[in-house]
Amino acid sequence: MVRLDDAVPARLKTHGTIFEVLVDPDGALALKRGDCVNLEDILAVEDIFENASRGDRSPEEDLKKAFGTLEVLPIAEIIIKKGDISLTAEQRKHFIENKRRQVIETIARNAINPQTKTPHPPARIDQAMTEARVNIDPTKSTDDLVKIAMKAIRPLIPIRFEMVEVAVKIPSAYAPKAYGEVAAFGKLNREAWQNNGSWIGVIEIPAGMQTDFYALINRLTKGEAETKLLKH
Repeated sequence: MVRLDDAVPARLKTHGTIFEVLVDPDGALALKRGDCVNLEDILAVEDIFENASRGDRSPEEDLKKAFGTLEVLPIAEIIIKKGDISLTAEQRKHFIENKRRQVIETIARNAINPQTKTPHPPARIDQAMTEARVNIDPTKSTDDLVKIAMKAIRPLIPIRFEMVEVAVKIPSAYAPKAYGEVAAFGKLNREAWQNNGSWIGVIEIPAGMQTDFYALINRLTKGEAETKLLKH
């Protein structure tokens, strides 16, 4: 359970009555977005209130009429998912900033400039989102917000999501240790171990992660690996 001092009310008005539960704002927003959340972990108290600030519990007849049950957890889930979460201005700012950063990072990892075949720097994506006045709703999932942001910034910058294939040859001195990290970076489409102990593979990765991938290869092989971007 979350501490009472850290909880905020989630509020739903239905059947002419207001119902409230005290929740952890992070967990409640995650539940609204459809994430898998343990309700017992995000409730400050397992009670339903008609006014949480005064500690006034909802009458059983009101709960039965509105939800058809007196079980706290199923009722709390409905209140959180369908109701409003009362965030302070500071909390809302914090959530929006975090969500915006997640959206920018997701786009930067997966998108490229189709004209140059290179990733867009996060700062450029951030600027385009500002110019397009992209609204960040903290109750929406990152995937939904990425779709909204991409639609808004396409008229401003050339950008699209794309996967690329990179051929890699790792010398025998590094191949056994490097293999695991390299193979886990993306989708390994082809691979072969050579008679001299070197490893050759073709890995599919988001286009925007090419810089990170090449940095990984250089770190694991001290710059001695060979890479080639394959054209489709």
